[in-house]
Amino acid sequence: MASGPAPSDPPARPAAPRARLEAVRRRIAAAARAAGRDPAGITLVAVGKGHPPAALAALAAAGQRHFGESYLQEALPKLEALEAALAEASGEGPPPVWHFVGALQANKTRAVAARFHWVHAVDRLRIARRLSEQRPEGLPPLQLCLQVQVVPEPQKAGVPPEEALRLAPELARLPRLRLRGLMTLPPASPDPAHQRAHFRALRELWEELRRRGLPLDSLSMGMSGDLEAAVAEGATLVRVGTALFGPRPPRQGAPRSP
Repeated sequence: MASGPAPSDPPARPAAPRARLEAVRRRIAAAARAAGRDPAGITLVAVGKGHPPAALAALAAAGQRHFGESYLQEALPKLEALEAALAEASGEGPPPVWHFVGALQANKTRAVAARFHWVHAVDRLRIARRLSEQRPEGLPPLQLCLQVQVVPEPQKAGVPPEEALRLAPELARLPRLRLRGLMTLPPASPDPAHQRAHFRALRELWEELRRRGLPLDSLSMGMSGDLEAAVAEGATLVRVGTALFGPRPPRQGAPRSP
């Protein structure tokens, strides 16, 4: 009796979270070594925007501890779910460190001030004052980065460099906050030279603020497609989503691609 057709090979599965995490860490380490830097001086922030709590938990189980979110309504349930999952697992290792990396509206500052450790995209004194007033006194200072537009892009948040020189000292004086450094979101470009030029401009601004007496120690720049250029120019925080989680699923209610 003739046998049926051989079963086809199963579809390739995406890389396991641990493999993705290790691959990104290798990229960071290689870029750091090429720049004569210690990889330990660079923090990987896993940006889980659009991905479920289980995806974050898988990375946490592989050793990732810094997580970034862009939308508060999406973020808060994920914070609770991941912290509960880690508590149930073994309780070993440090708790998650939460970074708010999206644009921040005034009506969202209270929850961000209470639940996050870092805010990367502050670009208005009014928002910073609200965070300062609403940060619970029992918590350590909220860590801030001032978002800068090195190249003007009307659709993006951030202040121009000349405004950053004025605004940064005001942020540094606010209580219950600590201004750590600068953040940028550059125009997309596949050209490493173009990427580096943008990140270099932010680093030079950061260095000027340090010369003026601000004790800055952080540069939040670089994502999945340009982290090597960012590390080469001094990034201390890289915000990586796609390379860790894969493409983001479409947001609920968004039209499907044809």
